[in-house]
Amino acid sequence: MGDQPQLRPFDIPVALRLAECPDRTFPALHKDLGISISTAHAAVERLRQSGLIYADARRVNHTALLEFLEHGVRYAFPAQLGTVQRGVPTAYAGPVLADEVVAAQAVVWPDPHGPSLGQSLTPLFPQASELPSRCPSVYAMLTLVDAMRMGRARERQLAMEYLRKRFADARCVTA
Repeated sequence: MGDQPQLRPFDIPVALRLAECPDRTFPALHKDLGISISTAHAAVERLRQSGLIYADARRVNHTALLEFLEHGVRYAFPAQLGTVQRGVPTAYAGPVLADEVVAAQAVVWPDPHGPSLGQSLTPLFPQASELPSRCPSVYAMLTLVDAMRMGRARERQLAMEYLRKRFADARCVTA
């Protein structure tokens, strides 16, 4: 009998990238997300085993992924807030929600070269702070996932609205 499959935090950006661009190869996922090819392969396999990707292809089960993001991600990968640091804006301070949510302080993924100062949030994977230049579309979606992980009801509702719209309008963006 095999081990129980268990999602890892960096599986989420892989799922987000495949949601908008299902034909991405493992080398392309490596380039897009800054993870190794073997990490990308293992993530896809875990996503398949969990039902978030269809077994026959690298196509994301959008309904299942949205359900997990709405109801499960904050419990599976709870937000861990830290001290005030320089970093890359995320959650309600990220590019999608920044104009809609007024907050006293930004939330950032720690990065000494980041453009903002705010309360640090441990990102779902170490290369997250590279996403604005590496893969802006995944950066935007991952900030929405962080809003789901740490936000109040209003921020979570706004984040889900944007995620549903992005999945409905999914087009492969190669940059």
